[in-house]
Amino acid sequence: MAEINVTKKESGRGIYYLAAVTAVSVLVCLDQFTKHLVLEKLKGNPPFIIWDGVFQLEYLENRGAAFGLFQGQRLFFFVSVFLVSIAFIWFFLKVPMEGRFVPLCMCAVFIMAGAWGNCVDRIVLNYVVDFLYFKLIDFPIFNVADIYVTVATFSLAVLICFYYKEEDLERIVHR
Repeated sequence: MAEINVTKKESGRGIYYLAAVTAVSVLVCLDQFTKHLVLEKLKGNPPFIIWDGVFQLEYLENRGAAFGLFQGQRLFFFVSVFLVSIAFIWFFLKVPMEGRFVPLCMCAVFIMAGAWGNCVDRIVLNYVVDFLYFKLIDFPIFNVADIYVTVATFSLAVLICFYYKEEDLERIVHR
């Protein structure tokens, strides 16, 4: 019978996977909670003005992606979330579980949470609930899941450009 040799470092990876999945779940729940409040308090009502002419909460049913792209293309969004999920799993199998890579892991968790937060809306409601509106600059209305994805993607770009060295990224790819 073959013996499997698992180092202590490799066996400890499970806790990182569990932490990542737990964090994604909590973030998705937070996103869904805010959308529940919006459906309960804003749907069918005028916008709630936080700062007149600058920022308000305004209910919007978004059947597309950012900036109105891909209206009504549910299959596209489901395939996208599936691919993001596969990339997330691959990433956590490849990334070294050490301090230097924690920011990278956090970005992956937030991107995954954002993808699934909006996916839950598409499954349950057939549209995404958006409600945050910067009226001053007439920025498209967005939600908490969108913030997760946007901030994490921007942070990821900054990390790759300025924090991680080529050797760090090579460690992930060739692992």
